[in-house]
Amino acid sequence: MHSLVFLSAQKVVSDHATLHSALDFLPKELYPVLFKAAFLDKRTLALQDLVQTWPFPVLSFQKLLRRCQHCECTLIREKPIKSCIQTVILGVVTYLVKILEDRHQSKSKGQRLQVLDMTGLQDEGQGPESMSLWSRTVTLAKACLDVSKQQSKCLKRASKRRKGPYNNAVALPPPQPVSVDVWVDLFVNSTSYGVLKDALLINSGNALRLRCRDFRAEELSIASTVGLLEFLVPDGVRQVDLRFNNLGLSGLRVVLPHLAKFTDLASLKLPYSNIDVRRLTVGMEGSLQYFAAQLSRLTCLKELNLGSSRLSGKLRQLLGDMQSPLESLELAFCYLLPNDLAYLSQSLHTPALKKLDLSGNNLSDCLLQPFQGLLTEASSTLLHLDIMECRLMDTHLSSLLPALCRCERLRYFGVFGNPISAKGLKNLLHRTVDLLDLQLVIYPYPVDCYGEDLPWPPTSSNLLNGSVDEEKFSRVSNELQQMLLSANRADVIWTTNLCRHNSLDYFSL
Repeated sequence: MHSLVFLSAQKVVSDHATLHSALDFLPKELYPVLFKAAFLDKRTLALQDLVQTWPFPVLSFQKLLRRCQHCECTLIREKPIKSCIQTVILGVVTYLVKILEDRHQSKSKGQRLQVLDMTGLQDEGQGPESMSLWSRTVTLAKACLDVSKQQSKCLKRASKRRKGPYNNAVALPPPQPVSVDVWVDLFVNSTSYGVLKDALLINSGNALRLRCRDFRAEELSIASTVGLLEFLVPDGVRQVDLRFNNLGLSGLRVVLPHLAKFTDLASLKLPYSNIDVRRLTVGMEGSLQYFAAQLSRLTCLKELNLGSSRLSGKLRQLLGDMQSPLESLELAFCYLLPNDLAYLSQSLHTPALKKLDLSGNNLSDCLLQPFQGLLTEASSTLLHLDIMECRLMDTHLSSLLPALCRCERLRYFGVFGNPISAKGLKNLLHRTVDLLDLQLVIYPYPVDCYGEDLPWPPTSSNLLNGSVDEEKFSRVSNELQQMLLSANRADVIWTTNLCRHNSLDYFSL
């Protein structure tokens, strides 16, 4: 539903010539609703005019594109529209260049826009109209370099004017500094490393300055990773995500000290970092101890992701020295042992856990009982639980249900990739339907919907690559949906689709 104000705003931005001529007379209170209307309808010319004349010190996507009294659309959660994002960036660049030229010509004109906040946009890159986080990073980095070039030209022209026609110094006051801080989430890999590095190198003195909230790097060398971390302004960095960088314990020993300057760091993600502690040499043991010591220095850390690290038996050593509890812990495919889960259930972290991911660990055997204890200890706070591909069958799931049903605040439950039957799924739904906060369940294709050639017990690979009888599965899916309707829980989504529904991000818990 749109308000009359929003419908009027849509009409105004649809006629660019009229809007352009009316900008000097529009009340500034109308700018936010005009911006959202232009963004929704992809009115790029109107967007550029609005940005260049923005009357407030801050232009925040999160505030402008959220649900509001005039428009229920939550554009911040949708795929970023490439043309609109590019237009906003171009508008800020044009605005800055104009301000720079006016200042160096000693024209008195106050700077209004000081902060562009582009954080919170989804990382979607599918389709020609959307814009991924990687593309936004590259586009912003190039915009910073363009502004720097224009800034240098303005400085040279101003210097010549101050010298006068016969190299005599003219007493002109120095121009006032001009700058816009762009708050953004950055994603860099080996392809985009060069342009981002160049933009960060000139960051401190540039009129368009990158300020990072969440930093993600993939497939970078240790030296490149450290270099970029050193260039980032530390204030406001809340997440560092380093993945597929083949760091290993020796690489982490080099990288981790550079995180200490990020005093606001709440989330550290190190998945696929090639960590293996199962056969430690003397040197590796020292690196593991150093790793643990560096983690303990991150006093604001609330989220840690060590997915796909082989941490067998070393969880206490890694997490035991931390002074404040973690609220999100991702240990997918970490080859955990019973003593790891036993430690975790008794640690300071578990009573505070909101998100726990143990996917890929074999919970069907000796880990089952310690996991029950862990689940019980975390039941009062847990909002998100992932136990995908954990080899859980009906009997294992049944034994976990009492502890699971104590998690009254649970919102998300992922159990995909486990060999569970249709009967087991119906029992799971029946027992968890009273968890009133539960909104999303990612469940597996029932084993009785596969062909007769499915090995038993099936591996995760068997389940992922096996042939599913779509007619049988459709019947089971309909039965599950009917059970939800009968229990008046049509609000709950039960799905096998891993891609369509995103799991909960720690910062949105």
